[in-house]
This record gives sequence, C-alpha cells and structure tokens, in this order.
Amino acid sequence: MHWLGLEGRTALVTGGSSGIGRAIAEELGKCGVKVGVNYHSGRESADEVVRGLEDQGGEAIALGGDVSKPEDCKKMVEQLVERFGRLDILVANAGIQRDAPFTELSLEDWQRVIDINLTGAFLCAQEAVRRFRQQPPLPNAKARGNIIFINSVHQVIPWAGHVNYAASKGGMKLLMETLAQEVAHEKIRVNAIAPGAIRTPINRPAWSEEAALAALLEMIPYGRIGEPEDVAHAAVWLASDLSDYVVGTTLFVDGGMTLYPTFREGG
Repeated sequence: MHWLGLEGRTALVTGGSSGIGRAIAEELGKCGVKVGVNYHSGRESADEVVRGLEDQGGEAIALGGDVSKPEDCKKMVEQLVERFGRLDILVANAGIQRDAPFTELSLEDWQRVIDINLTGAFLCAQEAVRRFRQQPPLPNAKARGNIIFINSVHQVIPWAGHVNYAASKGGMKLLMETLAQEVAHEKIRVNAIAPGAIRTPINRPAWSEEAALAALLEMIPYGRIGEPEDVAHAAVWLASDLSDYVVGTTLFVDGGMTLYPTFREGG
C-alpha cells in the first residue's frame, strides 16, 4: 500500500501487541511506516509483531508502558524518538473492559477502565502534540502530526452492564473533537475510528460459539463480524494525506451496527 505515501513516517500504536492494535501496527508497517509497538504486559507478543515487521523489511520497536501513567507515556515517546528521530502518527488504541451490572461494579473497576481507556488516550495525545510542536514537519506530509483515537460504537450506543466502558468511550468522543478543534490550526489532524463487533480476544465469547455469533449477527446489517484488518485499513487511510481534509471526524467501522437494525421492521 505504498501508494498511500506514508513511507518514512513514524507511528506509536498503543496496545499494539494484540487485536486491533496489532493489525494497525502491521498495516502501517506494510506502508513503510516505522512503528513503535506499545505493550503493557505482553512483551512476547510485542516482540513477535516487531519481528514480523522487520522480516518484511520494516523498522519497529517494542515499547513497554502503562498508558494511564504520564511518566510511561513520556518515556515511550522519548524512546521512539531516540530510535527513529521523530513521531508523526499516534494511534491511541489501548483499552480494557471490566464488566458488571451497575450496582455491582466496583470503584476499582470503574476507575481502571476510565484510567486506561480515557485518561490513557489523553496522556498519550498530550505527549504527541508536544512532540509535533517540537519537531520540523516532514516535507512530504501535509499535516504536522496525526492522532487517531480508537473509540467504539459505544460512544453512541448505550451498553447495559458495561457502564464504565461506555462512559470512557463517550468521553473519548468529546476528547477527540475538542482536541481537534484546538489544534487544527497548527495542521495537527485528530480523528477517531469507532469499530463495532470485531473478532478479537477481548470479545471472544461473542463470536467463538455458533449461537452467540448468530445472535451477534442480528445486530450487524452487513451480515458478518468485522476483522481487525477492517479497522487497520481505515487507520492507514486516516493516517495518510488522502484524508488530509478530514478533521475531528469519527469513522464508524461497524457493518451498520449503529443503524440500529432492530428497527428494520419499524421498531
């Protein structure tokens, strides 16, 4: 996909060792991007992603860190810049779920999901914007920097039993839009992708058994579950100059889930 013109740029992908983050890291690598693959506890998986990219002639580095800690976010960017000289693209993808009915949800589980999903995105984006301002823009790039938040259809669809997750994603929507509004004049582009049901380990119970998958497909008008690559293809487009006039937008990659298919027969 070298026609996207991303060669020579450098990206940090948080939560890049598995699932959607891994697919995005691999797709960026195929486009000639140097990739920092962030992980929290899965060093072996991150090293595997790095080796795979290097085997294809790319450049990558595994970067350990907890995105909810400002010192870790700062260190990751510093290590990436030390290795590759700059940061051009941030994909804020790291996220977790800790589910429970509302009155049974512990404060600890509420706080941890908010800390990783929302505060982590804020902290990483803060470090990215600081770095974009410090470095000269690339001569072959239209934007000075590019931030892509990986959100969820649950930024707009309420989700009983997952109030912490839904709240974190609703918050991310306005984090993205407000940041985009604030920095667009600096030629820093900020957008988001909102995946629907994607075949990843985090939601394995929803697709690994036939009955569960059939129930899931009732909510997807397009009739199939998404693959991590579906999100990765959207991410590389948003990272490229082909989407240069796209600012403050959420791209839904959901097979039509946000069309509320249960209303197809009139509700």
